[in-house]
Amino acid sequence: MANSLELRSLGNTGLKLSCVGFGASPLGSVFGPVSDEQAIATVREAFRLGINFFDTSPFYGGTLSEKVLGKALKTVGVPRNEYIVSTKCGRYKEGFDFSAERVTKSIDESLERLQMEYVDIFQCHDIEFGSLDQIINETIPALQKLKEAGKIRFIGITGLPLGIFSYVLDRVPPGTVDVILSYCHYGIIDTTLEDLLPYLKSKGVGVISASPLSMGLLTESGPPEWHPASPELKAACQAAVAFCKKKGKDISKLAMQYSLCNKDISTILVGMRSVEQVQVNVAAATELANCDKDQQTLAEVEEILKPVKNQTWPSGI
Repeated sequence: MANSLELRSLGNTGLKLSCVGFGASPLGSVFGPVSDEQAIATVREAFRLGINFFDTSPFYGGTLSEKVLGKALKTVGVPRNEYIVSTKCGRYKEGFDFSAERVTKSIDESLERLQMEYVDIFQCHDIEFGSLDQIINETIPALQKLKEAGKIRFIGITGLPLGIFSYVLDRVPPGTVDVILSYCHYGIIDTTLEDLLPYLKSKGVGVISASPLSMGLLTESGPPEWHPASPELKAACQAAVAFCKKKGKDISKLAMQYSLCNKDISTILVGMRSVEQVQVNVAAATELANCDKDQQTLAEVEEILKPVKNQTWPSGI
């Protein structure tokens, strides 16, 4: 395995994650069909280039992402202790259920699909859609039992609004929650996660940041129809994309590099479904390690996006 990628510590877990993480939701064919062959080739390339962290959920593709990732990891045949897998509980195709009973059953289902004995990180998925008090009083204690049983190594929580993290962390015993996964809050158009980093550090909680491309806003193909961004934000991002294209630059790579620059974030999680996507994301990181970031284009893009900075989500989310 080429260890070209920087490894970063994840809070107090002792885990070291590659700074680029492999988001496996696209393996659930959520952005179009992915064959098993393609999935296996993509995962193989990720290992070859030094990615050691894979993130999935039973929600992605209605359990398909877990199955395909499990099959790919098995086929590639890297020893289990050389990579880190996180999956989630509480959010399913059928809806949300954070009850102790459901999440306890959930881990067994996930392990079977992933063809594994344990997962490294087990996360409550999008907790803002459940009752935060249930997460604190029922879900997390159930996950602690799974930890004692050896089915999971560390406990995490994920979601969009940043306020949910301190709400939960302030109400559980220190060291109970090991990791948070935040998305769309650390990138060129939204850096609000930054304000929370000193607090998370003080709690010894590791930070995973997902979606540096803001769910498609910072890509040449543009965001999906359902994207919640305002028309103003979409227009500003389109302008930034067009500007980069005219200069012969790749906005997605710039966005990835911007997000990778903050060393207090352990890994930047990005969805991948092809060998080429793996290569592009890893190249963004290796260039950065060689201090090869295009500062000028970045500054010009930031200027275009300035009027909409940190207004990514409709108020109330």
